[in-house]
Amino acid sequence: MCVAIPGEVKEIKDGKAIIDFSGNQVEAYVGLVNVKVGDYALVHAGCIIQTMKKSEAEEITELMNGLE
Repeated sequence: MCVAIPGEVKEIKDGKAIIDFSGNQVEAYVGLVNVKVGDYALVHAGCIIQTMKKSEAEEITELMNGLE
């Protein structure tokens, strides 16, 4: 089982996005879903697989932080 945490899309260029996960920035492909700067996204295997509302992303992040 995999668990994904949401990150914020900071930049999109040449089919890839820079996603910020609480200060850690990673690159992910954007070809599977429509995404724009400012969206919150889930990434799996280097690809954005889902976008979500900021409120949903914050709720998931809060729940995950509670598990630490």
